[in-house]
Order: sequence, then structure tokens, then C-alpha cells
Amino acid sequence: MRPLWKGAVSFGLVYVPVKMYAATEKKNIKFNYLHEKCKTPIQYRRYCPYCDAEVENEQIVKGYEYEKGKYVVIRDEDFEHIPGEATRSINIIDFVNLTDIDPLFFDKGYYLAPGMADRRYMSC
Repeated sequence: MRPLWKGAVSFGLVYVPVKMYAATEKKNIKFNYLHEKCKTPIQYRRYCPYCDAEVENEQIVKGYEYEKGKYVVIRDEDFEHIPGEATRSINIIDFVNLTDIDPLFFDKGYYLAPGMADRRYMSC
């Protein structure tokens, strides 16, 4: 199984390289839609009802609906300007009791395994 994330857990000056894996896996059955007469898979087309035309992949953009029927277009370069610390380390600040966390946040389980030390994080 491939790790979902590679990085490190830091306890002050202690650095522990880790890899994160999914603890559970969904095994859903996937069905294809077929034309009953000839058993051919049904095609899905990208269609704009306003323009009454099919739309090519290059003409499709991502949009967020902020109000019914109103969208703001989001492009990949917009995500580059989001402020935040780009890091591959997890800094543990404090521990809490398990009962203090609402089970609603336990949507999916993960586990950490030891990882190989990465030279990018090593300092002399």
C-alpha cells in the first residue's frame, strides 16, 4: 500500500520521519449504465443548456456557488496565493483526552508508520 502522506512528527528538537496510511478502505461495487437493447455503455456529454451546445474540457472551469445561480470562478493559480505554512511536518503542541473529541470528526481512520529520514529535513 502506498502512503497518503510522507513527513515528520516533531517533539521540540526530536524529529521522527513518518508515513501516513489509510486505516480503512471502502470496497464499493461500481456499475456502468448500459443501453438495454445492445448492452453498450451510455455516453455522458458535457452540455451547456444556456448555449445549447456541447462543451470541450478546455472550456470548463471550476466555480463556487456563493448565492443561488451566482458563481465565482476559481482557477488553479488562485490556490497558489492562499496564505499558509507549506510544511511536511506535524508539530504536536498538546495532547487531549479521547472523550474530549466529538466522534463526528472520526470520519476516516489513519495510522502512522516509521518513515525513512529525508535529507531535506535534516540539519547539522
